Amino acid sequence: MTTRSAMEGVARRVALSAKAEQFTESVIREMTRLALKHGAVNLSQGFPDFPAPEEIKRAAHNAIDADINQYAITWGAQVLREAIAEKFQRTQGVAVDPETDVTVCCGSTEAMISTMMGIINPGDEVVVFEPFYENYGPDAILSGATTRYVKLRPPDWKFDADELAAAFGPATKAIILNTPNNPTGKVFERAELEAIREQCVRWNALAITDEIYEHILYDRARHISMASLDGMRERTITINALSKTYSVTGWRVGWAIAPAEIAASIRKVHDFLTVGAAAPLQDAGAKALGFPQSYYDKLAREYAVRRDRLMGILNAAGFRCYRPHGAYYILTDISPFGFPDDMAFAKYLVEEIGVAAVPGSSFFRDARDGQSILRFTFCKREETLAAAEEKLSKLAKS
Repeated sequence: MTTRSAMEGVARRVALSAKAEQFTESVIREMTRLALKHGAVNLSQGFPDFPAPEEIKRAAHNAIDADINQYAITWGAQVLREAIAEKFQRTQGVAVDPETDVTVCCGSTEAMISTMMGIINPGDEVVVFEPFYENYGPDAILSGATTRYVKLRPPDWKFDADELAAAFGPATKAIILNTPNNPTGKVFERAELEAIREQCVRWNALAITDEIYEHILYDRARHISMASLDGMRERTITINALSKTYSVTGWRVGWAIAPAEIAASIRKVHDFLTVGAAAPLQDAGAKALGFPQSYYDKLAREYAVRRDRLMGILNAAGFRCYRPHGAYYILTDISPFGFPDDMAFAKYLVEEIGVAAVPGSSFFRDARDGQSILRFTFCKREETLAAAEEKLSKLAKS
């Protein structure tokens, strides 16, 4: 038997993880790979293709030059934890102890799985709104949770209060809330947050909130952290990161804010998953968190221009767009194009038209619910959007 044949034989005999067999590789990241393969304009994965602010880049250079190159303390450099706590109190009015309540992780992705693994026990259930960011399902599987879904319905992506109540029960450990929301662009309003709070209090459940798009808001939408609501400070794990607000998605510096007892469990999982995030980038992140309000106002204005630009491009090409009020994605109804499903249309777009988008089925437990949806991102330079406009004009003509 050749070496290769022997290896294949071993692979057939070894039982692999049943958990890993329950989910696929990331569809979003796969679309980026296809965009590179076909030379397409990448409007699929949500990373900016324009420079990060000069101040944060300079701070990273300075940190490396100052030899901040070794391990930071496992749960985060003190300077960054203090900056996180200060900003959370300044923007949301929630006081936290940087020594006990803040855990710095390798991006919000790791903060989420460390949180899930730190709180979940066999038999626990987690409530998830759908459409959802694709990581939440695998996170639940890897941590051993059973998921209960609550639909957000277009065009305004509201949920039904009775459906929400029915999803909770004695086994509910937590609800995952992403606001501003990926992929819908929904910003949850106070009345909706209060309805969620009611169920959390009734069933003694936690709220895990993904607030990574907190400053990317439009149309006078306001971001409200769940932890700021009465009775939720001790029930909420707030997850965030540098990635989106400061255009540094590749830095992988995120964090979880939680009551001390919960944070202690998250820190243990985090320690053995990744040890810690990059030390010089933590130092630079502390500088960024001190940016003035004018920075965040400018960020939102510039993204509003990009949103309206891509909305115009997509409408002209024949898409029906759902207008987002936060984050930097646009969901579209592709039914006018007559393709059998979202996967077929996404493949056609990237291979024949030259534009990559994300098939909507990746945001739903049942692929049929997303078969008439594509997601586009607009965190791109004008040159990128103009290139997409040129290519999509072929679609409109056809």
